Amino acid sequence: MRRLSITFLAAVVAPLSWAQDFSAVQITTTELADGIYVMFGAGGNMGLSVGEDGTFLIDDQFAPLSDKIMAAIGDVTDDDVEFLLNTHWHGDHTGGNEAFGNAGAIIVAHDNTRVRMTEEQFREIFNQTYPPSPTAALPIVTFNDEISFHWNGDTIRAFHVAPAHTDGDAILHFENADIFHMGDTFFNGFYPFIDVYSNGDINGIIAAGYRVLAMSNANSQIIPGHGPMATPDDLRDWLQVIRATRESVQNLIDRGLSEDEVVAARPTAEFDEQYGGGFMNPETYNRLLYQSLSR
Repeated sequence: MRRLSITFLAAVVAPLSWAQDFSAVQITTTELADGIYVMFGAGGNMGLSVGEDGTFLIDDQFAPLSDKIMAAIGDVTDDDVEFLLNTHWHGDHTGGNEAFGNAGAIIVAHDNTRVRMTEEQFREIFNQTYPPSPTAALPIVTFNDEISFHWNGDTIRAFHVAPAHTDGDAILHFENADIFHMGDTFFNGFYPFIDVYSNGDINGIIAAGYRVLAMSNANSQIIPGHGPMATPDDLRDWLQVIRATRESVQNLIDRGLSEDEVVAARPTAEFDEQYGGGFMNPETYNRLLYQSLSR
C-alpha cells in the first residue's frame, strides 16, 4: 500500500537532527513513479525500487532503524532487498548495512566508500572517531567510475563524482523514470556538509550539482541526501547560494584572514537564517568552507 508523504517539518528537520533516541522515528514512504519510492526517517533519505526483478534500496539510515525500515519496505513488497547501494560511507546512510547484509542483500558502493568503511575515521571538527564497520556491513561489489543495473524495467545508473561531500560519493539516476538520488552532494534547503576529513570539497559539491542539472529537465525529480524532494529549479537555486557563500569566504582567504577571523566576519550572514538551521550551523559551515578552500 502507499503511505502518505510526511510533513515538510519532518522531512527537513528529522533527517538532520542526528538524534540518538530513535524510538519515536517513523519511516514514511511516498511513491514517485510506478514502483519507485522515496523513504524518510532519521538520517539520509532513502530510495526504493520494487518490481518483478526484486527490491533495490538506496541507503539505509541508522542501525537502530533497520527493523522499521524493513517493515516499511514490507508495506510495498513481499520481497527482501536484493541490492543495497550506499551513496557514501557515513553512518546515517550505511547504519543498516549489517542488518540488510545479514538478510542477504548485495551491498554496492564506490571503491573509496568501502575503503573508508574498513578503516577508522576521525573528524576533527566534531572530535569524533568512527570505528571500522562490521564485515557484514561492507560493500561486496564496488565500482570506480559508474555501474548500471537493468532492473524493474528501468536502467539505474550510479556514477561517481569528483570529491564533493566525500571522496566516495555516488549519484544515481533512474533513467526511464528520470529520478535522481544525489546522496549528500545535495542538502535541500540547508548548507551542505563538506567532509574535508574524507577529502570532501566545496568545488566538487557545486560541480556535482551542475552535472545533475545538465542531465535533467523540467520534469526530473531529485531525492536529496537530506531535506524534502526537489526539482531542478530547487537544485539550481541552492547552487547559486552555495556559490555565493564560497565566493564570500574565498575573498576573505585571499585577503589573508585566518579561519577564526573568517568566522568572525560572518561572510554567509545573508543566507544564515534561511540555510543555517540544519545540521550545518553557520559557524561550522564557514569553518569547513575555509578548510576546503584553503587546502
